[in-house]
Amino acid sequence: MHKKQHFMVRLVRTVALLFVLLAGLMVFVYTPFYSKCIVFLLNHFVPIEVNLVAAKSQQIAALSEHDNLEPGSDLWIARQAYLNVLQDTAQREDAQSLNLIEARYKVLEQQISKNHVNDDQDSDEPQPASDVISTHQAALHVAPHPQDEAAAASNIAAILRLNSDVDAQLLMEKYTKFLNQYPVKIDSKEPVSSQVSKDLQQVKNNNHDYKVDTSKPSAIVVLGGGLTFDKTTKSIVVNGYTRLRLEKTLEVEQQNQLPIVLSGVEAPYMQKWLQQRGVDAKLLEKRSMNTCENSRFSSLLLQKKGGAPKIILITDEYHMPRTRRLFAMNGIATVPVNAPIPSQLTTWKPALQNYDHSRRANYELLATIRDVVFGTSDCREVP
Repeated sequence: MHKKQHFMVRLVRTVALLFVLLAGLMVFVYTPFYSKCIVFLLNHFVPIEVNLVAAKSQQIAALSEHDNLEPGSDLWIARQAYLNVLQDTAQREDAQSLNLIEARYKVLEQQISKNHVNDDQDSDEPQPASDVISTHQAALHVAPHPQDEAAAASNIAAILRLNSDVDAQLLMEKYTKFLNQYPVKIDSKEPVSSQVSKDLQQVKNNNHDYKVDTSKPSAIVVLGGGLTFDKTTKSIVVNGYTRLRLEKTLEVEQQNQLPIVLSGVEAPYMQKWLQQRGVDAKLLEKRSMNTCENSRFSSLLLQKKGGAPKIILITDEYHMPRTRRLFAMNGIATVPVNAPIPSQLTTWKPALQNYDHSRRANYELLATIRDVVFGTSDCREVP
């Protein structure tokens, strides 16, 4: 009987102690210190080392808001060859040849596009080289020198034999040769076209602005935080989380004149919000549905636009560690800029508003553990 009473006393004491600990934990969750502890753990234990293999896709580091060519594609290689030839010609102060190179580039560009259309249609009868030349000369109002017509046909025919499996360097050499040798006749007295001037400026920017120091950020990436319905205007607008990230974007943009990437299905609404405040974000990634897709699709967009080895990343402090890890896995280093969330922490006392932070911290902690242990199974490979 004595032993039974002793067991019951220990059980009651144990239950009472667990109850006190649970009550203390509940109180702790409603203090500002709980969420701060989670953020500390996430910032110190979540790895953000950049994947060096994936980083190679961003090493071009010539980000442009206007270039829509897929890096490594035939058209992209042709564009690089054209810019290189244009730069070499400008350095030789051979102004009369600049428009000539532009005309050759238009022929080459149209031919590559035509080849892709023919490939898509599974055409078994390629157009003869002589017909190709005639077609594009008529479109551009240029004419070959008669004595060089055979050489022109040979150049075009050589390019037609190249396919997407050919080595990129060989393709670059073929395109460069074409841009230097394809015979066209233009008015040598015409001034340098405005397009050539813009292309030369792009070459200058690529060589000086972006490639001098790739350790500097090349873009500002803002992650969407959700949308809501405005009962006053009867329209969908950005919610509080997204709005605060955009407000932080305005601050960062004033200090860093960089292209802005808006990521998430919220992107069009984010763009509208910024435009109403005089800022135009031209790079929209509007297909991602979660954080993994935010990082993957934004990385693909940056790669497509010329590469960004490092970015300024804007999201809230709870979301930041997991997001930085995912961008690092996609080959991009990040400079974190934390945006606030709608509710503010108290200085020390427990309060209901602190639970918003604790709930957000718990979600990111569990999501990070899930990503590290099980991977990101809910992330599409391509948008």
